[in-house]
Amino acid sequence: MPLVKHLRKTEPLWKEWDCKARKSGLRQTIYSVNGDQYTGEWLNNLKHGKGTYLWKENRSIYEGDWKCGKRSGFGTYSKQDSNTGEYIKIYSGYWKNDKKHGYGTHFYSVNEHYEGEWRCGMRSGWGRMYFANGNIYEGEWLEDKQSGQGMLRLVNENRYEGSWMNGKKHGPGKFYYLDKGQLYEGIWIEDIPKSGTMVDFGRQGAPFPTKYPIPEVKVADPEGILEKAQTYFLGDQE
Repeated sequence: MPLVKHLRKTEPLWKEWDCKARKSGLRQTIYSVNGDQYTGEWLNNLKHGKGTYLWKENRSIYEGDWKCGKRSGFGTYSKQDSNTGEYIKIYSGYWKNDKKHGYGTHFYSVNEHYEGEWRCGMRSGWGRMYFANGNIYEGEWLEDKQSGQGMLRLVNENRYEGSWMNGKKHGPGKFYYLDKGQLYEGIWIEDIPKSGTMVDFGRQGAPFPTKYPIPEVKVADPEGILEKAQTYFLGDQE
């Protein structure tokens, strides 16, 4: 029977040396094998306290708090512009376990950013989003989508105030058509108005009013009809 030798798995020498270093307290710049570098405080060989980490591959940098080797506390993450060489701020705020967590501001582009609460790296809680097209949303978020109560103000000053779910208008809400001088109030299902009332609202001062005002519609029990219809649509979503 042939003798089979099993090679003993060994760790790279740099890992052994790093373990023996037992870094604690403030140290000078430490370079990783991949070219990354860290300057700051240590505790039991882990980044802990104030420090700056530079990633060589994508030329990004983090300056702020660390805890047990991970970004935790307040810090700023920036990336280097390939054309100018300057660092552009991407996120400034609070972190937990290497993820955005707490209050912070994320810059998606020059004309688009979010400021508000984060949870596990996603927009969750209260926040305000400035979109590149000029629209602004202010309200509640859940897992990176508008969910709960919020207001969306369009660039033409029209706005929606009400309920949201999974990034869409969903549930009771009001839409102010200020350009035409009208107001819709009712139930929305996945961004579509399903049941409600449309009335004139500031029509005389609107920049583009409708040609004629909304006529009065007379029915025996308008509130009862509306309530029945809204109950149907809301019940259909449960």
